[in-house]
Amino acid sequence: MKDAILDRVLRTAAENAAAPGRLRFTERQLYYEVCRVLMPWHRAPRRAHFTSAPALTYDAYLTALRRHGPGPVDGLLPPIVPSPRQTAGRHTPEPDLFDYGLPRVLVCESDDIAAMLRANGVPMESACPVYGSSELPLDQGVLRMLALAERATVYLLHDASARGLTFPARFARSVEVPDGVRVVPLGLRPRQAGALHLVHGRGPAYAAVPTAFPVTGPGQGLDPGPGQVLRQGLGQGPGAGSVLDQGLAFQLGRWERDWLRRGRFVEVAAVNPASLLRTVHRLVREVRTPRSQLTELRQVRRSGFLSWPTA
Repeated sequence: MKDAILDRVLRTAAENAAAPGRLRFTERQLYYEVCRVLMPWHRAPRRAHFTSAPALTYDAYLTALRRHGPGPVDGLLPPIVPSPRQTAGRHTPEPDLFDYGLPRVLVCESDDIAAMLRANGVPMESACPVYGSSELPLDQGVLRMLALAERATVYLLHDASARGLTFPARFARSVEVPDGVRVVPLGLRPRQAGALHLVHGRGPAYAAVPTAFPVTGPGQGLDPGPGQVLRQGLGQGPGAGSVLDQGLAFQLGRWERDWLRRGRFVEVAAVNPASLLRTVHRLVREVRTPRSQLTELRQVRRSGFLSWPTA
């Protein structure tokens, strides 16, 4: 009886993950949809910031997924198979491919999320190539295209975790971004995960969580492992002001620091696929919803230039 209920939950979760318009989604995104069906904390008011524990273990979810049958779940993307790194532009023989300006690029910490965004048409619909962290450093041809565009921007999408918050610094170490190109972290931030009431995981507790995560230029800073956190302070390497969008993006509030100290983290995969796509499209295009002056002031003080949705 228990298996039958879980099988029904899995079918409902797959329908939710694909809605609307038959979206493609990853295995981990489907897992978090199952958790939302079992425990719909995401429907709670947004005023309270909290994340929730998983409703079932990942092993139990995989068992139910294998029980689904020989056919694949409709919309579920196949696992990524590692392949040799390929040169950008290999799909076309055009000699002038890199002679045009490229206004924006999105780099995801998760290769699975990058594949999901590509499968759902983000590069075409938002004129924004999408790369995963395993594809770094960016091809020199892509960097030349960014340099040719006016106010080009590299957007970064990462997990809400102690390591994920260092992704911009790690990106800066591995990529020599041309002068004048902005690098803008989009999140996920712990407070964004709390506002959306996403499902968290739990890792090792961090005894010392900095109030701010440093932003560094190429060759500066540390490359932390899973159990390390960068030193406190907002470091600036040579030329960092022309490369990275400074500001409030890395300032951590008290709730966020306490949340991280408990060893919690939230993957970008925990965001509903449709909500993630809407957010990415809006943020990379820098589309802002109209707000009153008072609301705008509060928002700027709390989160900087860009923010995640509250619905």
